[in-house]
Amino acid sequence: MTTQLYTGGRIFTADRRAWATAMVVAGDRIQYVGDDATASRIAGPDAEQHPLDGALVLPGFVDAHSHVIHTGEAAQQVDLWSAADLEQVQAAIADAAAADPDAVRIRAQGWQQSAVTHPTRQMLDEIVPDRPVYVQAFDLHSMWLNTAALAEVGIGDDTADPVGGRIHRDADGRASGVIDETAMQQFAWAALDSFETEADTDRALEVALRGFAETGVTAVTDMALDEAQLATMRRSYAAGALTTRISAHWLLNPTGDAEKDLAQVRRAAELAGAMGDDWLRVIGVKILSDGTVDGCTAAVRKPYADGSLPEPVWSLDALTRVVVAADAAGLQVAIHAIGDVAVSNAITAIERAVAENGPAERRHRIEHLEVVDPDDIERLAALGITASMQPVHSDPAIQDNWRAMLGDERIDRGYPWPEMTEQGATLVFGTDSPTSHFAPLPNMFIAATRRSALNPALEPNVERYRLPLADAVIHATRDAAWACRAENRYGRLAAGLLADFIVLDRDVFERPAEELLEARVVRTVVGGSVVHTA
Repeated sequence: MTTQLYTGGRIFTADRRAWATAMVVAGDRIQYVGDDATASRIAGPDAEQHPLDGALVLPGFVDAHSHVIHTGEAAQQVDLWSAADLEQVQAAIADAAAADPDAVRIRAQGWQQSAVTHPTRQMLDEIVPDRPVYVQAFDLHSMWLNTAALAEVGIGDDTADPVGGRIHRDADGRASGVIDETAMQQFAWAALDSFETEADTDRALEVALRGFAETGVTAVTDMALDEAQLATMRRSYAAGALTTRISAHWLLNPTGDAEKDLAQVRRAAELAGAMGDDWLRVIGVKILSDGTVDGCTAAVRKPYADGSLPEPVWSLDALTRVVVAADAAGLQVAIHAIGDVAVSNAITAIERAVAENGPAERRHRIEHLEVVDPDDIERLAALGITASMQPVHSDPAIQDNWRAMLGDERIDRGYPWPEMTEQGATLVFGTDSPTSHFAPLPNMFIAATRRSALNPALEPNVERYRLPLADAVIHATRDAAWACRAENRYGRLAAGLLADFIVLDRDVFERPAEELLEARVVRTVVGGSVVHTA
């Protein structure tokens, strides 16, 4: 067993003793964290020497909410993140189509509703009339298709909306080209998945893992696992190719049939019982209880600026049924809830599970919590529900449409991270990649400043909700590991834990916050093995 000795650093442990200068790694685990002299004695004279020369060491980041395969897929699609209007969207897609005339279909990602507020299939037909075009919204809750794509996935003017989803229609009742929520999942995603080969998904996973390693993400919680994605991850695991630890929540799709809904819970429980490795685990279920503010599909109490008032994707009764079943099976429940109605329903469903199933050690969680009532924060904290949030979603550079759609005092209480911890709830940070970039350091910049990582010159967004940088890092390491029941595996730098850590090229705690946007990860270590060097 190889022993490694790291000395002369600034080691932020995210543990009870926050700082150290040295660390001993024996095999894949940490043997000691503390001072140089003691570390040298414990490591012995034959240890591999790794002088840090004052460099900052952090626990590897644990992205508390990610979509791993989708992240790798998005990296290979037309990038529309910087497209500010219809002309730029069309130009990017047209250029990609011209560059690859043999491509069977064109896929793009990152469309923001503020760039094209009322998209139609004809807008895409103008530039690519002969091949299917699929444009994924940046939030992964809507998709924009041209006429050929609508035909390819089987959507016609008379196709009925599925439970929890919508096929948008024009004034004449014809499918306009936009589909959201379960309509997107059941028609477009299902069709696109059927077109992919194992080689395609293997490549997507490889791309995602490489990106995680380069930016210091050593573990993720995948928030929408399905059979095809699981098969891909298992192939990588069997080949010894995983370089990021994956804990996954099985996606439940509302069917309108109670037995079919419960069958999905049973499948998740079966997988959780069979998979418990440090590299790949199924730990719970994921439920999309509403949509997004940008798409006006998040379930809110007061209407949006356009007068719309959507219903939740899952009714409270249907939601409660699967939450109670998952809780009884010992699964962790993660509920996507952005609007205040959806948040309240999520808390109520978990409360009913506690009442019905009795005492247990639970770690259920609510994802996003963008528009939330203060009374509901108190309720979730008292129930021990984890608040899983994503600072990158509050970046002022992408907030114009979010704020315009709410249009009232709700915009001043958006993303209230400190209110969660003040009430005693565990707060964890992730990126929801690919709805935002997975790089952790820009995420930390936004958390610590409420400023934009995309355009730092913009005014801060609800500045009173910013956090101390050390707290933000803890929420993205130690707390994120706790939330997936891995607190005794990783997330901190402490004796006995897995040796998952990163080395930065500068001490971001001692420099201006802007340097979080410039800092690079020069070494990523997972289980004592180097998976990235710069």
